[in-house]
Amino acid sequence: MSLTVIERLEAQITRLKHDAKAFDNAKLLEKNRFIQNKHRLFDPHLFSSKSMLLLDYVDEIGDALKSMPNIAQRNSYTFAVEKISLQLEAIVRVLKATPVWAKENQPTRKKYYKKAVQQIMQSSHELYKELSDHHEFERRLNEMVSIRRLQLDKANSEQANKINLEILAIHGRLGRCRKAISAIEDKIQRAEKVKCV
Repeated sequence: MSLTVIERLEAQITRLKHDAKAFDNAKLLEKNRFIQNKHRLFDPHLFSSKSMLLLDYVDEIGDALKSMPNIAQRNSYTFAVEKISLQLEAIVRVLKATPVWAKENQPTRKKYYKKAVQQIMQSSHELYKELSDHHEFERRLNEMVSIRRLQLDKANSEQANKINLEILAIHGRLGRCRKAISAIEDKIQRAEKVKCV
């Protein structure tokens, strides 16, 4: 039972290894000067690796998983699970952005412009309302994580494993929520630029 969290993370890493290889082979970042100048894909507080290959970061997560503290060391174990889930989330964000980066390295298409114009036409009021709703959802999810952490201090080994799985799932929802917030903020910026023109 105590291996459930580990097994779930291992399965995610296995899938990401395959996707990261495909991403690296596509060489989508070769023309991105900003990324090339940084010599790394992620901030140093998230990954210690300094590489332009996504697979290196997936391997770092795999190594961290192998040296995970025992579930009996509750705080250390929870911290390690949370860090790994944030790292996985970051890699998934890069992979999901692949079509966007691929478009940056291809001739612009009329269809893409048409979609962009439609997005810009969405009213600012509507966008700010949507942003506010997502921030409230993010706040509630963070509260849920805090509650689970408090429960963790009083939990036995089996309950702790269940709570850690819940925390992992909430972090997944938080990642999707934050991605949506970033997308809405981008829409607002584009809409404001159009207003200023």
